[in-house]
Amino acid sequence: MPIEPQDQDERRSERSTGRRLRGAIAHYLGTAIVSGAIRPGERLTPEVANAEALDVSRSAYREAVQVLTAKGLVESRTKAGTRVLPRNRWNLLDPDVLAWAFSGEPDAAFIRDLFELRAIVEPAAARLAAARREKDDIKALRDALAGMRRHTLATEAGRAADRDFHDALLRATHNDALITLSASVGAAVNWTTQFKQRTRALPRDPVPDHARVSDAIAAGDPDAAEAAMRTLVDLALEDTRNAMEN
Repeated sequence: MPIEPQDQDERRSERSTGRRLRGAIAHYLGTAIVSGAIRPGERLTPEVANAEALDVSRSAYREAVQVLTAKGLVESRTKAGTRVLPRNRWNLLDPDVLAWAFSGEPDAAFIRDLFELRAIVEPAAARLAAARREKDDIKALRDALAGMRRHTLATEAGRAADRDFHDALLRATHNDALITLSASVGAAVNWTTQFKQRTRALPRDPVPDHARVSDAIAAGDPDAAEAAMRTLVDLALEDTRNAMEN
């Protein structure tokens, strides 16, 4: 029997509502875990009690726990319940986990770790990009840079352009393994940029730093691209440290 258009719309609406509810529960629990309110080794409140406390169905709660399991935050065992796993099991580069980490006051050591990762990956990626970039890669970098200039990093549109810039840089390496880091690097850039502006405007405009990276890649100068990217990351870390002290 064919499904009536109205029925299809209702089912799509139900699926959308279910995804939002699952995401909200996962955000609530994930934030509690990443912030340390629920510590590694602790067991989550039993499913029935937690579902009732959150006023959600057991199935929605169970699906949210599955999201956390997929990200390495928890482990469920028959009769033993659901326990929070050690931090070294968490997928810390997952964009959702990064969002949960920055929903409160992020740990200083975690911010250091993110910038150390960027300092290892992005300058080397800029060097590769300068050697391998194609016309489309240069256009993508310049388009993203134009968006950053037009909107500024004080806006979501500007921060989206910033993410596009870092994505374009990794794609310009034409290294599939590096490109898989794009979502994680983009999320790290986005959340640290938002964090720096939580109490005041950015202390300086980082767009010229990005322009120097873009120009060096476009010029096909690996040394200059690597150096410009290293400076960009170092200055971003300095800005973030200053934001944490204020």
